[in-house]
Amino acid sequence: MSKKNRNRQPTDIATPYKPKPDERTAVDTVCARRIRTPRVKVSEAKGRTRISLDDPNPLYGQALLMSVFATGEVDFFTEILSQLANASEQDGKINERELNFMISVVKGIQPRDQLETMLAAQMAVVHSLTMNMAFRLKGIFTLPQLDSMERAMNKLARTFAGHLEALKRYRSTGEQKVTVEHVTVNEGGQAIVGNVAHRGDGPSKKPETTS
Repeated sequence: MSKKNRNRQPTDIATPYKPKPDERTAVDTVCARRIRTPRVKVSEAKGRTRISLDDPNPLYGQALLMSVFATGEVDFFTEILSQLANASEQDGKINERELNFMISVVKGIQPRDQLETMLAAQMAVVHSLTMNMAFRLKGIFTLPQLDSMERAMNKLARTFAGHLEALKRYRSTGEQKVTVEHVTVNEGGQAIVGNVAHRGDGPSKKPETTS
């Protein structure tokens, strides 16, 4: 480099971007809503699937995730995580992105106990199945298949609505006035539980969970 070029001073200096008021508000709102927990990582080693937490201290990372899952039981936590992982399988492999999405759905519902966590997990799975069914509808051109897929999608959508209603009823039980004169069981009082079939080839393998 010549001496002339070394002594040349830059004329265009990039100035830091100054966010607009609405942009600042949006960032503050997002940060306030975020529930901080480590992401779940999925890896394959020697034919076995391993689930771990992307956290410098796995023990504290697990405590954070157990907290938003509203549980102090390690067995409950590892099993519900394994169930979500199995439900996220695509082509016989756990889909890390979908698994983390379903976990974020549970976090967003903010369960208050293990029952609400189980219901929130079902809602996350049913939503994913509904959206996958909607995607498959795009590639169907025969009327019988279209009719069948539409019915399945409608059932899933109704199941999700039933889950949401069950969650609302469960959370409102503490606000209801109880008069001990007659015992009445209202119709439609039970939660809807949907069966989730394994989507991969062959038997489903339960993934390992590590703390």
